[in-house]
Amino acid sequence: MQKTPKKQLSLFDSTCLILGIIVGSGIYALVPDIAKGTGTLWVFMAIWLVGGLLSLCGALGYAELATAYPKEGGDYVYLSRAFGRWAGFLFGWLQLVVVRPGDIASMAFVFALYAQTIYDPFAHTYLPYDWLPFSLSLILYAVTAVAVLTGINILGVPQGKWTQNLLTIAKTLGLLAIVGVALIGPGGQPGPPITDTPGLRVALILVLFTFGGWNEMAYVAAEVKNPSRNILRALVLGTVSVTLLYLLVNGAFLYALGFSGVASSKAIAADTVSTLFPRYGGAIVSALICISALGAANGLIFTGARISYAVGADHRIFRALGRWNPRTGTPIRALILQGLIAAALIVLLGSFVNAILYTASAVYTFYLATSLAVMVLRFREPNVKRPYRVTCFPLPTIIFCASCVILIHGAVIYKPWVTADALAILLLGLPLYWLSNRMREP
Repeated sequence: MQKTPKKQLSLFDSTCLILGIIVGSGIYALVPDIAKGTGTLWVFMAIWLVGGLLSLCGALGYAELATAYPKEGGDYVYLSRAFGRWAGFLFGWLQLVVVRPGDIASMAFVFALYAQTIYDPFAHTYLPYDWLPFSLSLILYAVTAVAVLTGINILGVPQGKWTQNLLTIAKTLGLLAIVGVALIGPGGQPGPPITDTPGLRVALILVLFTFGGWNEMAYVAAEVKNPSRNILRALVLGTVSVTLLYLLVNGAFLYALGFSGVASSKAIAADTVSTLFPRYGGAIVSALICISALGAANGLIFTGARISYAVGADHRIFRALGRWNPRTGTPIRALILQGLIAAALIVLLGSFVNAILYTASAVYTFYLATSLAVMVLRFREPNVKRPYRVTCFPLPTIIFCASCVILIHGAVIYKPWVTADALAILLLGLPLYWLSNRMREP
């Protein structure tokens, strides 16, 4: 009977997983703000290339770690080996209650926002939140998406990976269709440079958010066939493919609307499609964004439960999560708990923006710690076989670490109280770690 992960993910499955998680809602929601931050057309296009190169620098470090330690849990494994069990535990704790459920909730919110534009069964019905009314349809659509996708992943790895593959193919074809529509359309005027901009640092933060998810390959390393070759290939192929796709899509936006039109747009993809299909453009784009959000959410659910499983396998206080179901070949308990927390956050946070802010500083902090682990483990465990070593080491790792520091600083400055909340939850993990160690002593 299977009690540990089985290698079932091919190179195609792994690449679809990365591509599907990265290409979520950011390319639709954040492009106008990024244009405002850059101010000119050429800087706007260049910053997307910079975002791809920085993500690739980070991906190379994760490729070295994942091929050297091909186990479930990703960062949890690397941080535990580099800095001690306490670091891995805090990472797993924060992923369990903050980062992963928050990421899943944010993608579920995007799906719900656009699903209710297609069909809203509870129009004008609102929940009595004190700070802002939210529609009942929004909450129900988001919670239902989390429940259905969690159920699919509970059924087994084949069901989860094929759902991911189909959603990724659909969203990629949808983006390419937008490019085709833009090029067929009449084209827009370039427009003058924008003088009142929030700055390049804000634009870079937003660009790197749209690239978030390339590291997810590390969490399922134990399930990848031929990991010494396919992990690196999937990370590089996924990151490069997304970079090229983003450059192509943004070039299409510019051609269809002009730079000023891109910067002032409230719904960039809908405006682009409407240049050729003014009557049905909004519905077409809403359906495409729903597919993109579901693809990202499914990938996050698939990989996130593997982190909780790894923590539970090592720490007795979360032992119930560290069991691999022999019948379905999935960590059922970890998937269920992750889904319940994500559903609770949907109800408590109430919006896409709040869900992003809930996770931002924590995500970049652990990106930084894991990138530093590449250098630490080179010295602490020099005899470990490394099928891949970071190209031009340590330059890519140093560049990515510096970008993480910039992102953390930007998140703290923008929303200090949200950052403080995440820090408080992180510190709550310290007494839990102490209790877990006490339970190990006998």
